[in-house]
Amino acid sequence: MSQPTQDKAEILSANPATDVRSQTMHAWLAAQLGGEDWQIAPASADASFRRYFRVSLPDGTTRIVMDAPPPHEDCRPFLDIAALFRAAGANTPEVFAANVEDGFLLLADLGQCTYLDALRVEPAAAPVLYGEARAALIAIQRASRPSVLPAYDRELLARELALFPDWYLARHLGITLDAAQQQTLASAFATLLDCALAQPQVFVHRDYHSRNLMVSGDAFPASPGVLDFQDAVFGPASYDVVSLFRDAYIDWDEEQELDFVIRYWEEARRAGLPLPAEFHEFYRDYEWMGAQRQLKVLGIFARLNYRDGKDGYLKDMPRVAAYLRRACERYRELLPLARLLDVIENRQTVLGFHV
Repeated sequence: MSQPTQDKAEILSANPATDVRSQTMHAWLAAQLGGEDWQIAPASADASFRRYFRVSLPDGTTRIVMDAPPPHEDCRPFLDIAALFRAAGANTPEVFAANVEDGFLLLADLGQCTYLDALRVEPAAAPVLYGEARAALIAIQRASRPSVLPAYDRELLARELALFPDWYLARHLGITLDAAQQQTLASAFATLLDCALAQPQVFVHRDYHSRNLMVSGDAFPASPGVLDFQDAVFGPASYDVVSLFRDAYIDWDEEQELDFVIRYWEEARRAGLPLPAEFHEFYRDYEWMGAQRQLKVLGIFARLNYRDGKDGYLKDMPRVAAYLRRACERYRELLPLARLLDVIENRQTVLGFHV
């Protein structure tokens, strides 16, 4: 059985508090991989408590180890949803070994190039990559059925929206809303929630964007490799679409975004998904669903900074806020929220909106 070298122990340990856990993970890996001369290195971080490591085997192949501390994370949803989405035709990681009690998984390696990496290097690849992402998403959505995943119900959607006043406004901006402003925000939240719950309900990945999609080449079934799906739910059909095309980490001009969304709507309807027959109706659902997600994401990014010490997300806040403003300025029902955003940002805008 392989014994941990000093180098491996140092790589596995992010800080002294994790020494025991790192050693436990290494011992478990050694039991899975035998006495082979394998190497391990950090693969990626996560917005949660999960950590990922890449294991290089002597034959040149690689594996990914997920470290999900049981007091904070539960591996079982990952295992269940990986199987569920893979059965639908999505390229989720194969699971080679699982230690649910200790929170360790040994997974197939879907590659080192995220969609975000690829698109930053070659933006012209977007039509092909997003075409593959649409196909994978539609496959997941076509497999949808109720009572399999937790419901993305009003309570959960509202709890996410509460992150905006609690973390973005109060903690990040230091703003306390007066009673009238609180009512404006509550009314806007109710409008967005009503729209979300009225949509066709499907399997929702919940973070279907460029950092969780991998360029997997010839891997089965195809690109993209799909990651970070363990929080999947059963909810609004437009949620993953707006997560993909109004991505917090990369944006497109509006003409290009519209093309991506139209292609999704056409392909999804041909696949039998019960989307609105008129595109403008779906696009309204898409934009309003986006507003819910953007309010949530602003709160999450603030929380990651102040609670978890992860400040790397702050640089993406302006992009997310711009998406939110753009949607709110377009619709009469969201105009009060747009005006509240003006007050919050202490600026005036020229507003145009749909009737």
